[in-house]
Amino acid sequence: SVLSGSAPLALPHRFRMFRSCEWEVLERSLTILQASDFYWGPLSVGEAHAKLQREPVGTYLVRDSSQGNCLFSLSVRMPAGPVSLRISFQEGYFRLKNWFADCVVRLLELVVAGTRNNPLHFDEMGGTPLV
Repeated sequence: SVLSGSAPLALPHRFRMFRSCEWEVLERSLTILQASDFYWGPLSVGEAHAKLQREPVGTYLVRDSSQGNCLFSLSVRMPAGPVSLRISFQEGYFRLKNWFADCVVRLLELVVAGTRNNPLHFDEMGGTPLV
């Protein structure tokens, strides 16, 4: 499930410098992401975890990352509580573990479809697989 939010429609000013081809990918992806129900924009990790704590396991949201080297974070309600995973952006692709796409929303679609048969494991999740 998805925790719906409303995010600002402006490009965040905290983004680092990008080559023009990367900026086009980022701008297109951010426009699609801002139209989604699960992007919350500049939400802190504490605020994200507080919102997810009341939700069913599997509920997620995407927010701006507080880490300077990452643009977005995926916060997910797991059985033991909420966790946050960084979505990196390298060479025009958004990445989460071994999954990558040129759009954050497409990346999440791939992860959701792919983890049905092959759960992801992250150290941040204490060994609990992401399905």
